Amino acid sequence: MAGEASLIGKSYEPFEYEVGREKIREYAHVVGETNPVHFDPHAAHEAGFRAVVAPPMFAAVYSAGAVAPAMLDPTVGMNFAMMVHGGQEFAWWELVYAGDTITTTASVRDISARETMKFYVFESVSVNQDGLEVTRGTWTNIERGG
Repeated sequence: MAGEASLIGKSYEPFEYEVGREKIREYAHVVGETNPVHFDPHAAHEAGFRAVVAPPMFAAVYSAGAVAPAMLDPTVGMNFAMMVHGGQEFAWWELVYAGDTITTTASVRDISARETMKFYVFESVSVNQDGLEVTRGTWTNIERGG
């Protein structure tokens, strides 16, 4: 665990994601969203938004490209054969719209062990093209056994 402590705070290259209206529409359909602001630009404008609005959990889409390299980092050493998804939490600030460019940076927040399990916690911070934070995520994975 001593070597793992040196990984805490390690950051990875930012990942840029251009938010497309069709991707928002596809995601909204998949999660059962029915609010027209996620599908129709006219409805979004009528509701006071500048464009089609991404549902909150669309954060998983635009931030995954930043978190994946952290999880796959050989120095982190996650054993994917024994890994289960432990949890995912997001905090939201600015809305995300079709046409936005979201840049996400991921880092190792914690690596710890309890009994026969290892916990890997990553943090993602996403900002829009204006530098305003849109989402902060916590991604927890648990490695069983060992």
